[in-house]
Amino acid sequence: MPITAVIFDFFGTLTPSTPAHVWDEHAARSAAPLGIPARTWRAALDTSFPERATGSLGDLTATFRTLARRCGVEPSDEALAAACSARLTAQRELFVLREDAVPALSELRARGMRVGVLSDCTAELAETWPRLPVADLVDARVLSCEEGRRKPDPELFRLIAHHLDATAQECLYIGDGGGHELTGASRCGMRAFLLRATDWADNDAHTREDDWAGPSVSSLSEVPALLDQPVGDTTRGSS
Repeated sequence: MPITAVIFDFFGTLTPSTPAHVWDEHAARSAAPLGIPARTWRAALDTSFPERATGSLGDLTATFRTLARRCGVEPSDEALAAACSARLTAQRELFVLREDAVPALSELRARGMRVGVLSDCTAELAETWPRLPVADLVDARVLSCEEGRRKPDPELFRLIAHHLDATAQECLYIGDGGGHELTGASRCGMRAFLLRATDWADNDAHTREDDWAGPSVSSLSEVPALLDQPVGDTTRGSS
């Protein structure tokens, strides 16, 4: 089938990779108002990611209250508000797009492709999404925190394809491999490509498919050219 839609992961794909030391520094900023050691708070954030990414702990305030209590701290409203503010500021710093993201998405739209985003993410991205420069270039989004599911749940891939009025076989999927997304997309019938950008090795992602043996591209600017490949041909841009 011809490709009619291209689906992108968000973090580490449309945005640059985030190294571990950046996550450490961001965690320290939201830990400070709560009086919780930065390392303890980072561990709480890491272990709670499956819950936070599916929205099961509530909004950011409710989530941070729960995590603070797990760390043995009963936060005041003032401390909680300051921690949430620090977290939002830090997260928004991660929403800056790769330099070639907007040009690539614009070219895809110009070629008649529908564009989607499927992301494992927490509530901060959902809240900020309408103000992101990429929002007007995306026809549909599926965010794990709003759907109560994480990659590689097949329902997420089916849902984004449905929102793009496409079958899975008509979709390209581009991601950095976090959350076993490439295998998930492939199993649903999509053509999946790893974005192995120059900063890929620096990315601190959850359950990333470092052993992906399928095709890859090295930049988002290569994605429009994938539309010119015959279906089943992965010689261009292959790993």
